[in-house]
Amino acid sequence: MNKTISVIIPTLNEADCLPVLLDYLLKTKDRELIKEIIISDGNSSDTTCEIANQFRILIINNPVACRAKQMNAGAMQATGDFLFFLHADSFPPFNFIQQVLHAHTKGFQAGCFRLRFDWDHWFLNLNAWFTRFNINAFRFGDQSLFITKEFFHRIGGFKEDHVIMEDQEIVYRINKINRFVVLPDFVTTSARKYRTHEPYLTQGIFFYLYFAYISGASQSTLQKLYWKLIHEKSIQE
Repeated sequence: MNKTISVIIPTLNEADCLPVLLDYLLKTKDRELIKEIIISDGNSSDTTCEIANQFRILIINNPVACRAKQMNAGAMQATGDFLFFLHADSFPPFNFIQQVLHAHTKGFQAGCFRLRFDWDHWFLNLNAWFTRFNINAFRFGDQSLFITKEFFHRIGGFKEDHVIMEDQEIVYRINKINRFVVLPDFVTTSARKYRTHEPYLTQGIFFYLYFAYISGASQSTLQKLYWKLIHEKSIQE
């Protein structure tokens, strides 16, 4: 019997991206192996949930926006053999299901795809090139994450005290227990944050946050830094 996949998408005000992604997922190769698509929403104030309802997608309503909590909530409801965590502005390869299942036959219980952006900018292309390496500094949530449901629950899922860097944290734990694979195909993600700001500055902020994280900065400190350097800047502009 073929293994099945539960696609889990954490959302917060993704009404612009979500319908395009859902339409794409419902047309992907081996679509019948997608057991369900789960929208785990973080109390959106736009029409994200209404859009999901139009597609007859399972919606989990979370009282606050916290990706780690949202993804764990989605995993608790998932019934597929694999969990595939995907951002609402990221598109996996058309045959991603086949690639995930093939990786599992090679002994991998978890992995991701390489990254590329929807903006052909040399600096972003360079950053994306590094995602082929199995190094935690080059792991981004935009790359997606696939993991067997059994293994996900065995390692305790995402750390819910992580508001930022929850993706790097879980990959670090996976690598300590099992082999993590970076598949050679690509997830194409939106460069919207880089378009909003100057791309070099934006990437510099992300690296600054990462190095603050591995240097031991608390989640509250990281959240304040993110709010000040990215979110408040977005509002001002």
